[in-house]
Amino acid sequence: MATSTLKINDLHVSIEGKEILKGVNLEIKGGEFHAIMGPNGTGKSTLSSTIMGHPKYEVTKGTIFIDDKNVLEMEVDERAKAGLFLAMQYPSEISGVTNSDFLRSAINAKRPEGDEISLMKFIRQLDDKMKFLEMDEKFAHRYLNEGFSGGEKKRNEILQLMLLQPKFAILDEIDSGLDIDALKVVAKGINEMRSEEFACLMITHYQRLLDYITPDHVHVMMNGKIVKSGGAELVHRLENEGYDWIKKELGIEDAQVGQ
Repeated sequence: MATSTLKINDLHVSIEGKEILKGVNLEIKGGEFHAIMGPNGTGKSTLSSTIMGHPKYEVTKGTIFIDDKNVLEMEVDERAKAGLFLAMQYPSEISGVTNSDFLRSAINAKRPEGDEISLMKFIRQLDDKMKFLEMDEKFAHRYLNEGFSGGEKKRNEILQLMLLQPKFAILDEIDSGLDIDALKVVAKGINEMRSEEFACLMITHYQRLLDYITPDHVHVMMNGKIVKSGGAELVHRLENEGYDWIKKELGIEDAQVGQ
């Protein structure tokens, strides 16, 4: 089976008339793990929300394709069915819907009508993944993210990821607010997903996530563009030297970085 490709070409995105993304180019192939780093306000989260179709972001130029499918012509649910998944920085709480009911509905929404997952098979898969992520079984019966700590919400996002098995996962600061034990469990779940049929885009500020998940490609975003790309060694240089060397190399002023 041929692996899929997510290709972003010359993407420009505005919010309320202000341009945030100013020509992003990125290609992610099945089996690859990519990381995007950069200072605050440079457009990292805007990129993830735009890929998933958040209505407040206006695409003014450029394209996003999964293979030959135009992502920008799809509704949000169609993007999920096409294989996209977003683990949000601040997962929503949904009262009245249990975690297990939400997950089973999400799985069935991706399957053809009449081919819904059986209850017993779903329970086996749910139990297996929750044990792997060291989650108490009571979380299956609690309302989605309601009363969950920050770490529990992030672990729950990885549970969704492992059960839904998307082609492309976008992890928007999945490490934010995690203690070291929770970070290790989250990283374990993400690494478990590695295969030729799965690709991942991790958006993070910190090296620590990438100490546990080795990226194939690392990109630095500034001023709404990807300005530097490299391998995992780029993470270590950023940790040691910050972003100043990139600014100097590219002649970028501090005032431009977060525009």
